[in-house]
Amino acid sequence: MTSNNNLNVEKNKAEVSKNVPELRFQGFIDAWELRKLSTEFEKVNERNDGSLGREHWISVAKMYFQSPEKVQSNNIDTRTYVMRIGDIAFEGHPNKDFKFGRFVANDIGTGVVSELFPIYRHKQDYNNYYWKNAIQIERIMGPIFSKSITSSGNSSNKLDPNHFLRQQIFIPKLEEQNKLGPFFKQLDNTITLHQRKLDKLKLLKKGYLQQIFPQYDEKVPRIRFANFEDEWEQRKLGEIASIVGGGTPSTNISEYWEGDIDWYSPIEIGEIIYMSGSRKKITKLGLQKSSAKVLPVGTVLFTSRAGIGNTAILEKEGATNQGFQSIVPQINELDSYFIFSRTYELKRYGEATGAGSTFVEVSGKQMEKMPILIPKFKEQQKIGSFFKQLDNTITLHQFKLDKLKSIKQALLQKMFI
Repeated sequence: MTSNNNLNVEKNKAEVSKNVPELRFQGFIDAWELRKLSTEFEKVNERNDGSLGREHWISVAKMYFQSPEKVQSNNIDTRTYVMRIGDIAFEGHPNKDFKFGRFVANDIGTGVVSELFPIYRHKQDYNNYYWKNAIQIERIMGPIFSKSITSSGNSSNKLDPNHFLRQQIFIPKLEEQNKLGPFFKQLDNTITLHQRKLDKLKLLKKGYLQQIFPQYDEKVPRIRFANFEDEWEQRKLGEIASIVGGGTPSTNISEYWEGDIDWYSPIEIGEIIYMSGSRKKITKLGLQKSSAKVLPVGTVLFTSRAGIGNTAILEKEGATNQGFQSIVPQINELDSYFIFSRTYELKRYGEATGAGSTFVEVSGKQMEKMPILIPKFKEQQKIGSFFKQLDNTITLHQFKLDKLKSIKQALLQKMFI
């Protein structure tokens, strides 16, 4: 990617001043100019004259045209602002990535937005995709917003245009903008492509889950692997697996901790399928002096309180605290990945049967009573293997997507000032 754009990957020497980015395309040596934002932008209040209808309503946060049927017709009137290509709108909702709110650049076409969003328009030649990225960099815009926010509420900040336009920012010449813009547009397109592939895979998995496992009163699934014809059998989870709780050694006794036995808490169970190492570990003495138990490889960890139904598979022996009712499959009766793939059913049952005044919790006895339709063990293995392969593919695509996003963030750090 970088070679096609002749990107100079050599870092600038230490003596280079702060008005030059750390990483640049070859051929650009001019320093970036520190200018007031008023030299680049002006606040505009272009009202809709009625020529733009519901099909032109822009959803600012994600920058797309809203479906016309979802837009109230009385919203499209002179109280809306016209937003043209290159315009930026301030979206004042703070979050973990944007402390004060953020600007969003229009790269989809002329439309209308709510008058709640102030619009700023370029006063001179610019590259939209350069600015689309520049105005999204929190380390650059955060300090500017902190000096320009005049009022804030629980949900949205307001930006004073006079304060904002007085702030200064380093800006490269148009020629360098025209190099940076397409480069990041290509990178964004690649990220979008990977995101779409990932979304399709997740949607595909959802469809398979609905087809490969029987639904409601069905005795057999709608899709089956070859050579499997028998009806699935109604069993209780406790008949084909042991349900094992956990425990916590006294935190006041150091001899119970920093051992070599993995000891999991519910906060560690998230998107990772296989668990092979915990954040905290306990000693053999800690295990003996608590209700924690060593669980074998293949156990499906199941969180039983304050977020019922998160699951993972033990890849290495370990124990848990009392926030689990883990499922230990019986040999040749229940396949680990088969039951893991039914996480949604486990979660739904746990939430429906759990009880508690402070927080909802499902007990081991309740989990043992869970009714579940299962096929013969060989068919379970076939289904488990299928979903394992599908999950591995999804994980791989997620890794590639995360890597691309990480690369983009690193380049934004080095190529903008």
